[in-house]
Amino acid sequence: MRQALTIAGSDSGGGAGIQADLKSFAAAGVYGTSVITSVTSQNTQGVTDIFNLPLSSIESQLDAIFDDFDISCVKTGMLSTAEIIRTVSDKLQHFKVKKLVVDPVMVAKGGSRLLEESAVNTLIDSLIPQSYIITPNIEEAEFLLNCTINNEAEMSKAAKDLMKMGSKFVLLKGGHLRSKYAKDVLVGTDVELTFTSKKINSKNTHGTGCTYASSIAAYLAKGFDIKKAVQTAKNYIYETINSSRDLGIGSGHGPLNHFCYTQSFDNAH
Repeated sequence: MRQALTIAGSDSGGGAGIQADLKSFAAAGVYGTSVITSVTSQNTQGVTDIFNLPLSSIESQLDAIFDDFDISCVKTGMLSTAEIIRTVSDKLQHFKVKKLVVDPVMVAKGGSRLLEESAVNTLIDSLIPQSYIITPNIEEAEFLLNCTINNEAEMSKAAKDLMKMGSKFVLLKGGHLRSKYAKDVLVGTDVELTFTSKKINSKNTHGTGCTYASSIAAYLAKGFDIKKAVQTAKNYIYETINSSRDLGIGSGHGPLNHFCYTQSFDNAH
């Protein structure tokens, strides 16, 4: 069984962060390991507290994972301080990680800041250049580039500008644009593709970015090429949102239905 690693924050509500990543790995048939960087007190209504783990604990978790597991792909999520980013970056360089998916998590669904503003330059300088693919949404891309993105043409330009930061591929997610469709742009050397799905009218979208990025990481771990990994993850994220509309979990932005693919089998037995 292929093995993947998520390095991110813990969501006590189970909808995003480490919890969403591990569910996505499992749904793809990949064994998931984790390194927790921060513990958030969080539910479907928002984040009420954040505790960043000591750097020594993050380092020892990484050492424990790479000492024993054969990690095919690494995904990063919430890395809230410059010091945490540098620690993770140095360790990933030390362990010669080749497939790194960087989800530049900045703000939670409820608006709480998950990345200190002072840490953005460290993300750009130390972690993004190591990445195989980065997966920003529109708002994150606008912040990284100090620009505004209003349409698909501007998305394409922004994705190419983000590539200049050193990542091999960029997947710019367009779900925040006003449109009937969620269009995501993938760019790389000699690659420019658009992945399109209908937008789903649902408030249950907590953890969408985490789930999408970790699903891509899972399929990369399984040996899929970048185009197939993104397309498969895009199909998966559509189904998790579509099947979560009536879950009735929490009173705010509810979680996705990560195991939607297996439920038809469960219901038949």
